[in-house]
This record gives sequence, structure tokens and C-alpha cells, in this order.
Amino acid sequence: MNGIHGVTGSTPVTSIFPSRAMANGSGPDNSDLFSGDMDPEIAALMGIGDDSSPGDDSPGFGDLFETKTPAENTGGPGEIDMAIRTFTRPTKVEEDPKPVFSDKDYYKTALSGEGETSKRVHQLLGTFLNATDPQDRSMHRGRLIPAYWELFRSITSRITSGLPQPKVLMARFGMLLPTMVSAEQRQMMSKIILKNQTGEPIHYVDEWLREVAQGHIAASATDETKPSQRSEPSKIGALLEKQRGRYDAQLNLIRNVVQEIQTHEQSLKEKIETIADHDVLSEFDNLPAPYNDTQRSAIGEITNVMRRLGIVNKELARHYNELEGLREQVENLKEKENEVGAVQVDRKVIVEEANTVRQMAKLCVGRQGNHFPLLMKQYFRGALFEIGTRENVLNLLADAEHLDPEIFFRTFKMQTNRIVPNIILIPCYGDQGVCWEPFERFNRASSRGRMAIPMYPKDLRVAVVAALGDLRWQIAKEKAQHYWMEEGLTGWYFQWFSDQKMRGDVKDAFIQDYILWITKESEGTQKLDKEVRGIFWRYTPFPQDVKDRLKNRGFVYTELYKKDQNRAMSDGY
Repeated sequence: MNGIHGVTGSTPVTSIFPSRAMANGSGPDNSDLFSGDMDPEIAALMGIGDDSSPGDDSPGFGDLFETKTPAENTGGPGEIDMAIRTFTRPTKVEEDPKPVFSDKDYYKTALSGEGETSKRVHQLLGTFLNATDPQDRSMHRGRLIPAYWELFRSITSRITSGLPQPKVLMARFGMLLPTMVSAEQRQMMSKIILKNQTGEPIHYVDEWLREVAQGHIAASATDETKPSQRSEPSKIGALLEKQRGRYDAQLNLIRNVVQEIQTHEQSLKEKIETIADHDVLSEFDNLPAPYNDTQRSAIGEITNVMRRLGIVNKELARHYNELEGLREQVENLKEKENEVGAVQVDRKVIVEEANTVRQMAKLCVGRQGNHFPLLMKQYFRGALFEIGTRENVLNLLADAEHLDPEIFFRTFKMQTNRIVPNIILIPCYGDQGVCWEPFERFNRASSRGRMAIPMYPKDLRVAVVAALGDLRWQIAKEKAQHYWMEEGLTGWYFQWFSDQKMRGDVKDAFIQDYILWITKESEGTQKLDKEVRGIFWRYTPFPQDVKDRLKNRGFVYTELYKKDQNRAMSDGY
């Protein structure tokens, strides 16, 4: 590293750029961002012209704040389809490269129209990139981080107004200055599929904030939000979401009843066919024989089926009446929502949601992690499959769901549905995903909840599985309520955790063990404590094909497999 140590006082912004000789290629190679001079391409992108006077501390923005033509916005996925039971893997994980990151005006466009905030980010970024002394660089880095998040809030507060593409991609990928990453990395990032072609609720940050701004998704719950402080539109929206949950739950109940009726009707048809299929008596001119034992049994069963159909039909009529009442309530609340303009979410809500995104990033990174919010070539891996794109995350979710088939199951009023949470892809260097909330406060029946997954982790699979482990814990805890330390998955794990006299957060320990369960134990690599393995085998079971494979991989799995068989025989599983 080129050395300028012990720098004191303020450094003029223009001094961070190379001389004309170096810009023309006669100087040394400046491939390292932390060299004493900045890449001439960066200087050009930052808008520093030849007329910049040395010693001038103010950034030479020139035409940096001109208005740009808005880019087309992308939409989000639709409503929950309860009939879908598994993920559909994407047909492709990348597309042809796009020229956006090679646009020489990308940086200017990203900062244009943001006033003093962008000027501050511009100046701090230049000072940071020019710093060579580790202490100075750390200081400038610490100042740049909050300034960037202020810029992030400023840009995303207008997310529905049609932003230029560089602003959108800055919020989505943390790509403020393309030359902060290598040419190969820019080419790789340009292959990421921008539009949601999967139909799954996996959102990039800009898409998420747009959905919240348009009122399609409720803002994330925070500890600071108190019900008494909510506005009238917020109260109506909360009540509407609650009634929608009841409506969806009732609708799913009707689907199950209809399915039961169809099953009985099919059984009835088969039994009638059995009764109508007479044996013949050849000795009596092939006349039909009396009913045999099987047919007489079918007649008795038909009587039971008809009785059950009468009962279920009455239940179905009652359920439809209740559904009609819920539908009217939902429609009335929708009208009230439109009257008070609830769909028009004010800017304060979007700013608060942007702050929540920052908190999600902090949780993904952790206290000791790298909280730098901008994309830099030194900080993230160079292969596309290692980045948390929508398609990569979807494939990993499908892998995890195969190993934990009940991960997205939720039971409400004796009805079990598969509900995939909203997943927000956070442009940060975190190593673990988090579950922000397992479901929305006012709709536990059918709301998606939300998880956050970092885009640039060391191991993307671990980051995704960590978020699922967090979801597993929170759903199980909510199910057990105030008995969570005594019953079910959380109860058994907490008792083991206490017996071992372990320190720290029990949920964090559970998540780490869940990661081992999915990534190691599923392959037959024994990493867990024997008792913990038994808890997971019982409460987060692998599918039968995985169990059949594992039973031959060691004595411990053979014993667990035998316990399954014993429980099945005793009908106690």
C-alpha cells in the first residue's frame, strides 16, 4: 500500500485525484482503491473538471444536480395462493449484461437532486477513498456510513415518483460508485435479473419500499410504534388486515370442507359401481346373483357416507354464511380506507421503513461485522452464485424446504396452510439472515410476515438457513405462547439449554444448531449434541427419503429411525 502516514488537518478534495500525467497513463498502475491517488475514472465520474482549483475544499459538482428522466418502476408479486405447496425453481439465474454500470454519468445521476446530503456523501467518499493511513481511513469510514444512510432515506422517500435507474440500483445493490468494484464484478452485477419473474415474495430493497409506499404491504412493526399513536388511516388499515386474515382463514376452511365432500362423493361413486357390478349365475341363464359380501358391506358404507355428507353440507352452508359476513366487513373497511386516503402512505412512513431496513442490515451484520453500506471489491465475493440475488435465494429456499418440509406451515383454527414470508434482500455484508416478524400483528391467520437476508455474506446458504431457523423459533414460540419454555420445540430445546448451563441467548444457540441440522446432519455428518439431534428429528423432521438414507449412516440415526417406527405403531407420533 502506498504510504502517506500521519496526515493532519483537512485534505483538499481535489488532492485525492491523480495528476494529468497519471490520468494519461504515464503514472503507476492504480488498480488498488486504497492507493495514494484515485482512479482517473472515479475522478471523471465524480465530476471534477480541469478547472478545479487546488486547495478548494468544496466538491466541484458542476451539473451534478440536474434533473434526470424517471425510469420505469418494477412491481411486486401478487396475493398468497394457498394451493401452492412448493417453490418453482427459476429457469435462469442471470440474463444478458446491461450497460448501466458502465454509464459515465451513473454516479452523477445517483447523487443528483439530493441537495446537501449528496454533497456531504460526495466529499466524505472522496476523502475516504484517498485515505492511506489506517486510522484516518477508519475515521472517514465512520463518518461516511451515517451520511450514506441519510442519502438512502432521501432517495427512497420518493421511491414511487419514478427514480432514475442509478438511484434505484444504489438502493438495491449499494452500488453508488461503479468503479469501487472491479470491471469483472461490474460485468457480473450487470447480469443480475432485475424484474421479479419468479412470482415469489422475494423483494429487493427498492421493491419492498415501493410496496409499502403504495400501501400493498403494511409497514414493518417496530418497538417504537404504539397503537395509540397510529393515525386514523393506520387504524383502519390494521383492522382491514385483521379482517382479511379472518376472511382468508374462513376461505381455506371452506376449501377443506369442499375437498372432504369431493372425497366422499368419489367414494360414493366407487361404492355404487361396486354394487352395480353383479356376479352372474350361469346355471340360471346368466341372471345377476344376489349381492355378495363386498357389495353388502358397500351398501352399509354408503349409508354412513350419505349421513356424513348431510352433516358436512350443513357445515358448508354455515361456513359460507360466515364468509359472506366477513366479505361485507372487508368491503366496508376498504371503502373507509379509500375515503380517508389510506393508500397514500405519507413520506414519514417510508422514511421509518427505510430506517427499519437499516436496522435489518445491522442485525444481519452483527456487532462485530462489516457495517460499510457501499459495494467495494475488497468486501464481497466475485461469483454470481455467491451473491444473494432473488434467484439464488429462491433456489436455496427450495433446498431448505425439501429438508424441512414444514418450515412454512402455519396452523390457525385447526387449518394448516403453507405461507411463505416476505423476504427482503438487504445490500449488506452480513453473514446471517433474520426473521423480523413471523407474521403481522393484526393478521396471524394468513399474513406473510417478513425475513431479511444479506446479499453479500461469506456463505449465502448459511445466511438463508439462519433466517429460516429464526422463523422456526419464533413460530414455535408464538404457538406455545407463555408455555414456550415448557412445551414443543422451544420448550424441549430450552430445557436442554438450561440443563447444560449454557450462557447467551437461547434463540441464537438454537439458530446455530438449526444451521448444523440443515447443512451437516442432513448429509449424515454428526455435529449436534445427541439430545438436540433427537429434538430436531422429532420437531423439525427431515422428509422420509432423507430419513431412509440417514438410517444407514450411523447408529444414532438408526436409533432415531426405530423410535419413529415405534411411535407410528403406537399412534403417538
